[in-house]
Amino acid sequence: MTKKRKQRFKVQETETIADCLERMKKEGYQPVRRLEKPIFEEKGSKQQKEYVPVRQQIIFEGILLENER
Repeated sequence: MTKKRKQRFKVQETETIADCLERMKKEGYQPVRRLEKPIFEEKGSKQQKEYVPVRQQIIFEGILLENER
């Protein structure tokens, strides 16, 4: 089975950034871009809703290494 040329890897809550990068390397991908998305939580009443940032979700975009094709 051939691998996708590009793939996204989310940093899990239980792992560090270095762990995620190591996982990418083991699967044969090299990081080319880092994305950060805020995760919001809804607080307040129905009429007065407020969205509070809770944490950042880090996503790496990787491309397939040449020798893995």
